[in-house]
Amino acid sequence: MINVKEHGNFIWKVADLLRNDYKQADYGKVILPLTVLRRLDCVLEPTKQKVLDYLPKVKNMNIQNIDPVLNNIAGLTFHNKSKFNFEKLKADPNNIAANLKNYINGFSASARDILEYFSFDAQIVRLDEADLLFQVVKRFCEIDLHPDKVSSLEMGYIFEELIRKFSELSNETAGEHFTPREVIRLMVNLLFQNDREILTKQGIVKTLYDPAAGTGGMLSIAEEYLRELNPDARLEVFGQEVNPESYAICKSDMLIKGQNISNIKFGNSFSNDGLENEKFDYMLSNPPFGVEWKKVEKQIKEEHEQMGFAGRFGAGLPRINDGSFLFLQHMISKMKPSDGGSRIGIVFNGSPLFTGGAGSGESDIRKWIIENDMLEAIVAMPEQLFYNTGIATYVFIVTNRKPKERKGKIQLINAISFYNKMTRSLGNKRNEIGESHIETITKLYGDFKENEFSKIFDDKDFGYWQITVERPLRDESGNIVKDSKGKPKADADLRDNERVPLKEDIKTYFEREILPHLPDAWIDSSKTKKGYEINFTKYFYKYMLLRSLAEIRADILALERETDGLLRKAVE
Repeated sequence: MINVKEHGNFIWKVADLLRNDYKQADYGKVILPLTVLRRLDCVLEPTKQKVLDYLPKVKNMNIQNIDPVLNNIAGLTFHNKSKFNFEKLKADPNNIAANLKNYINGFSASARDILEYFSFDAQIVRLDEADLLFQVVKRFCEIDLHPDKVSSLEMGYIFEELIRKFSELSNETAGEHFTPREVIRLMVNLLFQNDREILTKQGIVKTLYDPAAGTGGMLSIAEEYLRELNPDARLEVFGQEVNPESYAICKSDMLIKGQNISNIKFGNSFSNDGLENEKFDYMLSNPPFGVEWKKVEKQIKEEHEQMGFAGRFGAGLPRINDGSFLFLQHMISKMKPSDGGSRIGIVFNGSPLFTGGAGSGESDIRKWIIENDMLEAIVAMPEQLFYNTGIATYVFIVTNRKPKERKGKIQLINAISFYNKMTRSLGNKRNEIGESHIETITKLYGDFKENEFSKIFDDKDFGYWQITVERPLRDESGNIVKDSKGKPKADADLRDNERVPLKEDIKTYFEREILPHLPDAWIDSSKTKKGYEINFTKYFYKYMLLRSLAEIRADILALERETDGLLRKAVE
């Protein structure tokens, strides 16, 4: 295999030409689309003349869509009918901008669509005005990306290396579109771990979907994993992405690797589901954390209210400033029926664990997922793993086909201490999880045993009844005020809420915990609600012995002595 990193670095060195005219964070806007163009140019070279020779015949056939015919001549899922290629572009430096546009317009619609979402026309103008366009195209001519030199697999790795570099340089926004590779690798391990026997069968074909695909990292690494596990297996990947540049990168990566690029859709998964009614074997996603969904509020509320569980959001709607649970419900709607079933891996921040009390949208969604026995495991990840945030994150594994031993159970894995400090920070990313950490976490999950880092609970352990405890209203004389039926009126100022664990009887709890202290209290049963939350920290809390007063006093005195010395120096 070629040295992927070396090839990636060689291509990226073209960016040296852009210095001073481009910010580093914008290098990818030139390098990535030109890498795609150069690869397509090299792939098409053996049949390019055949396509050009056949073009007049196709035009005489009066066919409305000639793309399939010319694709067939090219022997690929795309073609180019322009007279130009990179060598001919290089031969005419004076007309490089017009010729390059002509060349791009000569691609079949599916390939041309990618360049349009890159907004590469704007870069052509910018490079031409800076007298850089010819120099950059000439340098790319020197990069040999022919299939006999660089396989589709190797090209995919090179492109991923370029995406990584692009993401690191633009790390202020990278987290929105790019998930660190090691995090994806862990998620893929967890997703496929219990299915290794199925996935090693000869000729197996499975599908995987990401509704917030970003640059396609989840899809690429899942495909890579399955290929390593079983070279005879095929993973068909599907995705949707709302950011134009990320969509273009994702689709380019799929095209380079020979995947069906029509499976990658552009747009908002909530308001414009490009894969409506499709079902998938596996799903992976790292949706944006804490992003509001106000732009699509009207469509989502209508679907929730009018379709209920026949739509995607029947379980409930989260608060407007965090659409995390919308992504999970959307993915659950794309599960295959439980006889074949599906598995989901998704990254969240802490909010979906506990935000919202009983009766809120978030709590109702948790209740629906847990009571339908879909939540299999949650892994607490180290902080500072992502480019654009240092907050704590959690990987949820959700499925409608739990193995027998996991039915009615939820596993929590505390992996917050499993990381290495990076020698160089990338935005907010200061930590990374190594191969040994991935192996350890995967084993903790696969073993399904309780230990220091793994706890196993019943579904009901996370549920509670929220009861409303009332006390009587009294008049100025201290007498209880009663209603027309002779029952005590409740004093709203004394009203309180209590949480009763779902496994405990409400009456027994009330008699033990409330009545001894408030003998005149009662429960308003009409206000009782069922809620669910997962207080992760509580289950892995470790008591830390407090320091003695003598130790604290000694530290304070030592600090005072140091400060006194500094003050003397300051006034001398």
